[in-house]
Amino acid sequence: MLRIGAVSYLNTRPLVYGLANRLGGSGRLSFNLPSRLADDLCQGRLDVALIPSIEYFRGVGHQIVSDAVIACRGPVWSVRLLSRVPVEKIRRLALDEGSRTSAALVRVLLAEQYGLHPETVPLPMESDPEAMDVDAVLLIGDRAMHPATGVYHEIWDLGDRWCRWTGLPFVFAMWVAREGVDTRALAPILSAARDEGLERLREIAAEHAGGHGLTIDDLHHYFADHLHFRLGPEEQTALRRYQRYAESLGLVPRRRELMFTTS
Repeated sequence: MLRIGAVSYLNTRPLVYGLANRLGGSGRLSFNLPSRLADDLCQGRLDVALIPSIEYFRGVGHQIVSDAVIACRGPVWSVRLLSRVPVEKIRRLALDEGSRTSAALVRVLLAEQYGLHPETVPLPMESDPEAMDVDAVLLIGDRAMHPATGVYHEIWDLGDRWCRWTGLPFVFAMWVAREGVDTRALAPILSAARDEGLERLREIAAEHAGGHGLTIDDLHHYFADHLHFRLGPEEQTALRRYQRYAESLGLVPRRRELMFTTS
């Protein structure tokens, strides 16, 4: 039985709709933070996981299992930089501990667009961003989707910043398998779950909106208009561009080609 880990955030729901039933006895599905899924895959506690794209370029896992991904082609809503000072004056930055891809992305954007390399500190999941002694905070996932209560000089949507700057989509997370795991039967299951989820976005929104302080319409809008769930040629180009910037900052150790499961 394959041990499969998925992200616990709302943005994963269309990817995993009905997935547990589709797996049957061939796999067991669990949920965790993106960063912890990468650790579990690296340490052999999972066979396949939806991991941050930056972790793949750091050598976690062996191959990309599916064309089902979490991506955006514009504003993403759930990944935000909130700065108390003009962005060019950021010297100390708190990074959401659940994030690795977005943490690297904000460092790329600050370095490439402003020549900034701020000191970074972790922002634990249980911490109040308002209590952090920093110039800016990076928030991801569900807590980034609610309006900020503090006074901020600038608020960036990182998906929007990347897409406007590069003209490309951005891929936040991908299904990746560790070496030696046969995933040929799993790939079509993951794609089929994604396809069914996209057909049932309003049902998924109705099920999860209330528990996250969102209206059904708002959550449906997030799924349908802010997120993109398919890895195509443009997304692959964007991944390579992101990898190149991350390499230039020393955020990934070496060049790595995109490897895919073959049937």
